[in-house]
Amino acid sequence: MQSQPLKIGSLASAADVGIETIRYYQRRRLLGQPSRPLRGQRVYPPEYVERVRFIKRAQGLGFSLDEIAALLSLDSGTGHARAHALASKRLAEIEAKIADLTVMRETLADLVHRCEHTHGKVACPIIATLVTAGQVADARGKSSVGTRRRSSAPRK
Repeated sequence: MQSQPLKIGSLASAADVGIETIRYYQRRRLLGQPSRPLRGQRVYPPEYVERVRFIKRAQGLGFSLDEIAALLSLDSGTGHARAHALASKRLAEIEAKIADLTVMRETLADLVHRCEHTHGKVACPIIATLVTAGQVADARGKSSVGTRRRSSAPRK
């Protein structure tokens, strides 16, 4: 691991991100912004490389930057309950998406199969189902085929 302070380009390179990513994380307060020495460039502590990697790994698991900020604020020895709660919430969201995607896959596979086995002058099963499902959903105030209506609340 690096033991010398790093300029922004070196930090970005060592963490395998772009310079703008470092600046964005600073604006989001995920990274501190070191003061600029007189007539010099800012230098970052070498431990920022692991912090940026932590942020990228957490993003890869689907955590939002707000959730990552919460994780970063936790102490590794005493933050277990809060980290568990955040991860459990994220896992539930992923499982819900998988369930939605499974329904979507099954619905589309069925429609493709029906389309492949429909011959002659009959309505296309795919288009007919989408039209019918859309009309039924509009009448009920719900989403259409294979998906459920999502909350309109923005995700943080």
